[in-house]
Formats: sequence, C-alpha cells, structure tokens
Amino acid sequence: MALGNFVFVFVAGFVTALATGLGAIPFFFVDDVSDRWNVALWGLASGIMLSASVFGLVLEALGEYVSVSLNGVSASPVPTRTYALLAVGLLAGVALVVVAHRVIDGAEVNPRRYEEADFRKLLLILGVLTVHSFPEGVAVGVSFADLGLEGGLQLFGVAVPLLAVFMTVAISIHNVPEGVAISIPLRAMGVPNWKLVWWAVFSSLPQPIGAVIAFYFVRLAREFLPVGFGFAAGAMIYLVLTEFIPEALELGEGLPRGGRRELVAGLTGGVLVMIPLAFL
Repeated sequence: MALGNFVFVFVAGFVTALATGLGAIPFFFVDDVSDRWNVALWGLASGIMLSASVFGLVLEALGEYVSVSLNGVSASPVPTRTYALLAVGLLAGVALVVVAHRVIDGAEVNPRRYEEADFRKLLLILGVLTVHSFPEGVAVGVSFADLGLEGGLQLFGVAVPLLAVFMTVAISIHNVPEGVAISIPLRAMGVPNWKLVWWAVFSSLPQPIGAVIAFYFVRLAREFLPVGFGFAAGAMIYLVLTEFIPEALELGEGLPRGGRRELVAGLTGGVLVMIPLAFL
C-alpha cells in the first residue's frame, strides 16, 4: 500500500477534526448560543450521521447487490454471508460505543486544568477523547477503501471514492455542532476564544488516527469490507440514538414542546443535506 494513500486518508481525517473548531467561531461574535439553536444543531448532526450511515455505509456494504439512483432502488439477491458480515460489523460498532461510554462515564476531566496537566493526565485526557471520536474516524477510513482504484472523483491526481467524499463531508458537518457543545462549558469557565478553537479541534484529533487505522485494515482484508462498513455504521447510529438525540432533548427541556419541533427540523435538514450526495 502506497504511503501517499495513508497521507491522503490522514489529511481527510484531519479536515474533519479542523471542522470541530468551526463550532467555536460563533463565540467570537456572541456571548452564548441559544438552546433553540443548539437543539436544531444536534438534530442536524443526527440527521447527517443517520443518512451517512444508511445511504453511505450500509448500502456500500451491500455494494454490488443494491444500488440507489434517481430512478429508484435496484437490488439482486444478497448472499447470506454478506448479511452476516454486515451484522457482525454493526454489533461490533455498537459494542465499541458502549465501551467508550463506560470509559467516559468513569473519567472526570476538567477542561480548565488541561494546561496544568502533567504527562500522565494528558494521556488520560487523550484516551478519553480517543474512545469518544474514534468511531467517526473509523467511518472516514473505511469509506476510503477504494482509494486510488478505478472510478471515483479525481482529486490531486488520485481517484477518490465518492463514498469517501460523502463521509468526509458528513463527519465534518457533524463536528461543527459538536464543537459548539465543547465550547459552551469552556466559555462559561472563562477560556479565551482562540483557545476554544484549539480545544474543539483537539477533541477530534483522534479521528485522523482512526481513519488511517481503519483504512489499513479494510485494504488488508477487502473480503471483510461489509464488516468494516457495518462497524462504522453501527457505531454512528448508536451514537446518534444514545448521545446526540438525548443531548438535544435535554437542551430543549425549557423550550415549547420540549424542543421536539427544533429537533425534528434539524433531523429533516440533516437528511435533506446528505441525500443529494447519496445519489452521486
């Protein structure tokens, strides 16, 4: 496997990490982001992740047997083995997030103390952040499985799979409201604006690492691609159902109808944003 491919995947993962920093930008202009906007942003992120998981990863796992176009869905009989590999991947992705949640719940990290942390504390912080954002990096890495092969979009002289473009855009957009969520408590603690951007990006730095690792394994054993796609999809769907939507509902408790209207609007917007990319 060419070193240039790994660099390409790392850069794509790093772009998604940088997108998290955009979530801190609003605090340069306003003192706070309203609950209404926060709920809508979490809904938008949820819609994007669900669309990317279903229209991107799951359908890609069924690849040669199922295709979606403007003319509708075409399908041929899918081998039982492919379904089994996809199911194994989905369950493994869910298991990863369950373990990640337990690790995060058991670790207390005070962002205000980051700069005073010694090396051991920094390792703990990085470990907590890794298990939180690693599945998103995996999704990016898996989507680059066909990098440099025939077909795809020509970028900088490299054939880039359309799925990889789809997933990189999806994760990047998703990371923006995540950056907002990270910045809110830091802002309340008096952290300067430029440091908000840094810590937002820092929280997603494990994504390019996860992307490269996932890319390596799916290129090593291509016959197990359905497992890789299922793994990324399972992790993202479970994250949406157990973290993003509950977070939105908690933020919306003080809004009319519990913020459900804003949540549904965000979800719908997220799906509509990603559907055109799915048809590519």
